[in-house]
Amino acid sequence: MATINMDRLLQACVSQDSSDIHLTVGRPPVFRVDGKLRSLETKVLMPDDTAALMKSITPERNQQELQEEGGTDFGFAFGDKARFRVSVFKQRGNVTLVLRLIPTKILSFDAIGLPKICAALCRRPRGMFLVTGPTGSGKTTTLATMINYINDNFDRHIVTVEDPIEYYHSHKKSIINQREVGIDVPSFSEALRRVLRQDPDVILVGELRDLETIEAAIRAAETGHLVFSTLHTTSAAGTITRIIDVFPVNQQDQIRTQLSINLLAVLSQTLCPLAKGRGRVAAYEFMVVTPAIANLIRENKSYRIDSSIQTGKKLGMQLLDEHLWQLYDSGTITLEELLDKGREPGPLQDKAMAKLKKMKSQQLGDDFGPILRT
Repeated sequence: MATINMDRLLQACVSQDSSDIHLTVGRPPVFRVDGKLRSLETKVLMPDDTAALMKSITPERNQQELQEEGGTDFGFAFGDKARFRVSVFKQRGNVTLVLRLIPTKILSFDAIGLPKICAALCRRPRGMFLVTGPTGSGKTTTLATMINYINDNFDRHIVTVEDPIEYYHSHKKSIINQREVGIDVPSFSEALRRVLRQDPDVILVGELRDLETIEAAIRAAETGHLVFSTLHTTSAAGTITRIIDVFPVNQQDQIRTQLSINLLAVLSQTLCPLAKGRGRVAAYEFMVVTPAIANLIRENKSYRIDSSIQTGKKLGMQLLDEHLWQLYDSGTITLEELLDKGREPGPLQDKAMAKLKKMKSQQLGDDFGPILRT
């Protein structure tokens, strides 16, 4: 019975274009649609329901981990319709599941609105490209698009290390080998320790979680590989600071120098619901490491990076608030969303108020125009 129910839930998730399914005791199943939680009009889940639903999709190995550790993560395919990334955990002694829908179709650069220069950066033979943002901001989709672009256009050996594997890539012009932490390799750091012996050209590290992984990723970029990875930071300058702060104080100067030489770009992103209709749009902050920015990183002046981004528009650079404003100004997102997602909501609100005032005065001018002219 649970399998039938789970299949129906998965099918509904795919057909409604939801991003997540939440299954917890005391609530009906809940879908996240365009960033908002929506309860299904079905029965409230009991402890037996969530346990049965969990058993219907969870591999034996993960069920054992759930018992021993209180939580487990894995990915699985729902036929050829979609893949899901699943987190199962215990709360108040009951089983809870969160399933994230991973679309099977990999989008193009234009479809997700990536800056044009990203394609040029994907051609680079070495360096590190970081995609950052909060959980659920589309980082995995952005990375999959870039890996797919390389796979389509260049003969490279691509090795990915993921926990779990989300998008499946097939061999095209490149060879692509995807390693799953917990199945193919015990940890990110162990995978990176071994990857340099596997003749890679491009390395994707699912997440820079700890000092050992960050160190190994920088070393891989330094030794002539193109490295992609993610962090949960919300700005380009904040990403630099976060990486450096992970290291002991006596190593930080050396890391600044290594970053200034090896970092290619930081793309920070967030997803915003559209003002009209269904769907979401990504807002980006984008920094390309120019000689001027490399200098700021080396000299520990990351607080000046924002003003360098503002002067780098010809390279496609932009601050997050600038892009959010463009989306609001064009009517793509609401004022509420602009202020929620903006890094400095104060100035954005002032700008929005000034825009509304100008529109009102123009409206009045249009209304009184015929009277004034007679």
